[in-house]
Parts: sequence; C-alpha cells; structure tokens
Amino acid sequence: MPTRETSPSQFVPRSRKVRILATLGPASDTSEMIRALAIAGADAFRINMSHGNHEDHARRIAAIRALEGELDRPTTILADLQGPKLRVGRFEGDKAVLKKGQKFIFDRAKALGDSKRVTLPHREIFEAMEPGVRLLVDDGRLVFRVLDCDGTEIRCEVEVGGTISNNKGLNVPDVVLPLAALTDKDRADLTFALEQGVDWIALSFVQRPEDVAEARRLIAGKALLLAKIEKPAAIERLDGILELADAVMVARGDLGVELPPEAVPPLQKQIVEAARRLGRPVVVATQMLESMIASPSPTRAEVSDVATAVYDGADAIMLSAESASGQFPREAVTMMNSIATSVEQDPSYNARVHFTETLPDATTNDAIARAASEIVRTVGGSAIVCFTTSGSTARRVARERPTVPLLVLTPSLKTSRRLGLLWGAHAVRTRDVHSFEEMVGKSKRMALRHDMAKAGDRIIVTAGVPFGVPGSTNVVHVARLIGDELEKHRPS
Repeated sequence: MPTRETSPSQFVPRSRKVRILATLGPASDTSEMIRALAIAGADAFRINMSHGNHEDHARRIAAIRALEGELDRPTTILADLQGPKLRVGRFEGDKAVLKKGQKFIFDRAKALGDSKRVTLPHREIFEAMEPGVRLLVDDGRLVFRVLDCDGTEIRCEVEVGGTISNNKGLNVPDVVLPLAALTDKDRADLTFALEQGVDWIALSFVQRPEDVAEARRLIAGKALLLAKIEKPAAIERLDGILELADAVMVARGDLGVELPPEAVPPLQKQIVEAARRLGRPVVVATQMLESMIASPSPTRAEVSDVATAVYDGADAIMLSAESASGQFPREAVTMMNSIATSVEQDPSYNARVHFTETLPDATTNDAIARAASEIVRTVGGSAIVCFTTSGSTARRVARERPTVPLLVLTPSLKTSRRLGLLWGAHAVRTRDVHSFEEMVGKSKRMALRHDMAKAGDRIIVTAGVPFGVPGSTNVVHVARLIGDELEKHRPS
C-alpha cells in the first residue's frame, strides 16, 4: 500500500473506538462482500483455518489486501489455527444411545463402537486420566465420570446420557493434557499463513505459557500472536500466558463447554481486566449475535452481551458464523457497529470503561502515554497523534482509553496493518519525520486530512527523539490548528 501524502483518505475514520473482527467463510467469500463488510464496520478479518483449503484462504487474503488500495486504509488479517481436536471414534449404525448411570468404556481398539464402548484415538488422554475426571462429548451434551484407567481403557459412568454419534468432539476440562498446542496441520497452516503475510496468528486451546512460547518461536516475529483462552487450565496460568502473548481472546465457545455457564461472565471480565492492565489487546468472541445467522435482527439479550463487552473496554468484538456462514453477514456487521457506537455515545461510557485501573509501568514510554491522556482530560483536544515504528507507543496510549481518537502515524506497512485490533487506533502509513518542526507540521496536516481536527482544535502529539528509533518515545507536545495553517495544509 503506498503512502498517502497529497490526497485525502477515501475511508472516513471510525468514530467508534472498539474494533470489529469479522470471520470470513462461504457467506462472505467474494471481493464484493468483503468490501461491503469493511464499509459496514469490519476493522479486521479472521481466516478460520479449521474450514476450507489453502486455495480458498489465499483468495480471501488477496481480496482483503486489495481493499488497501481502494479504501486507502491498512487491512488487518488474523489466521486462526485449528488446534488439537479431540474426537471419539465411529459407531455401528453411526450412533448409540446411552443412559444415565450405565457404565461406558473409551478404549484404543479399532472396532466400531456400540452402547458399551467406543474408540478414543488419542493416546495422550489415557496418560492423563485419573478417577473423578469428567469427559464431555458433543459440546457437553453427554457427560462421563472416570472410574479408573489402565492405559488402554478409560472406564466411566454416564452422568448425562443421550445419543452419541460418529466423531463427536470431546473435552477434558479437569486436567492439563500432555498435548502440543500445534498439530501437524497447524504447522502446515502456520507456514502457509506466514507466507501469505497475515498480521496475526491465533493459537487455539492454549493450556500453559509454554504453548505460547513454542508458537512464538515458530512465528519468529513474522506476525503477532493472539492466545485464545478457552481452557480452564489457561485461566489458572493467565498471567504467564499474557506475558508471552501479544493479545488474547475470550473464546467463550469451548470455555462455556468446559465450565458451568454461570462461570463464563465473571471470567470474561477477569480476562479483559487482566489484559487491559498489561496493555494487551483483548478480543471477546463467540455467539455475540448468534441469532443473526438466520435472522436479520438480533435478540435483546445478544445486544446486551455485545454492549457489556464494549462497556468493559474490550479492544475488539468478534463475529464468527454470523459473518462466515450466516444469511445476513452485512447486517450482522452493521448491527455490531451500531451497538458499539451507541454504547460509546452513552455519557456514562467513559466512566465505565475506566472501572479497570491501568497503572503505567515505571518507564518513560508509559509516562508519556499517560501524560497524553491526562492532557486531553485537563485542557481538551480532538485527537492524540502518535508517531511509532513498532506500534508499542500506540498500544501504551490505547491502554489509557483516552476520550479522543488515536491517530497512529507509522512508516511501517507491517505495523499499520497490525493495529487493526487496537482500541481507538486509526493507523496511517506515512513517511517518517526527521525534525521536531516536521513532526508538528505533519501531525496537523494528517489530523486535518483524516477529519480528526478543525480550526482552533488542539492535538496532542507523542514521538521519540531521535526520530525513527523504536522504543524511544520521550516527547509529548500540544499543538493548536489555526486558520492559516488549515488553508496551508488543506488538500486540493
């Protein structure tokens, strides 16, 4: 994407600060629909590696990138790895009916299953089993309690019965399984995604910080890493995971299977707060507007669910099947955009979003970020303009949840693309500056060009001297746009 120095953006910056992440799939497979989702409010796009092939994904990625030239705006792509999928084997007649209280065996035999046993083709599960552990099948519709295990058979009692059928998914919430977070498929998908130049990699079924460390090693800085929190074991080691990840996702699907439903809302708030305190972008996902898969309008409960995530200060909210395979993908994005915009216009929003206290670290960079937000609150301002190479300064400023938009100016295309999941950030790729005077002039020009300032407005500028050195933010400057300058910088 070329830098834009002389013409106005074709894309009006979002007034909304929370970002929208839309999943692509069969319902959003064309360039026209992807463009429509971007116009409707999608700030970033998720490629779900659990479905489709590399050819499909490459075509969607190319369509997303094509938007950069058309809309003059960086596009953000997240590739979501499938992770280890645990499934039972197959049955005679494709299914069996199990009754509460009966005994049932998971074993390693190859024969088709019946009402007494079925194959479980995952050696690692047998190694981790112990009496009292629960096994959940088909998203928790069937529940088994382990009685004993000898390494080849897991003998259980059925606590919740029902129909069990071929290849249904299995969850093991009570123990940490000795499974690698990356399967062979994930490694192949990761190589493909990095070759395609995606901006974020989402790691599924994280259980421990070591899973994140292994993925970071393989990614080798070619993308940022988002850890999906969907296992109880990950909650227990959340701080360690947050230290190693670039962002996290509250993946409420599997989290809601492995935990009681009433446990998920407080955990969502806990994860969002922990991520915000560390300045890690946090995404809230799964079933946010689920009814819009088949309906052009959501339920009131879904609207409240989306609003809660926005009030809590999440960086991004995500659509899954609603935009990937639903009948109303554009309407789902439009609705999510409308809900978020309405919440952020609530006079109480600013106070609510600051319920979480985010104390700065004892660094110059953090002090400057805090100062910029404090200046806005004290003397006013229409925008904070942030010069950054790596994006770290923008993340520090966003952690403060300032009351004004964050205009991020960077010479790095890679950095501008990666900021699509960051609260309040409007990223613009532009040539770097080399002097204080040039910094101030460009800040005014870009704030005007991107409709973030007008005559008489103040803007707060953060940058690092010497210019162009990553991690050197040490300047905060208040500038006012006056009439003569507006005429001088106004695009023709």
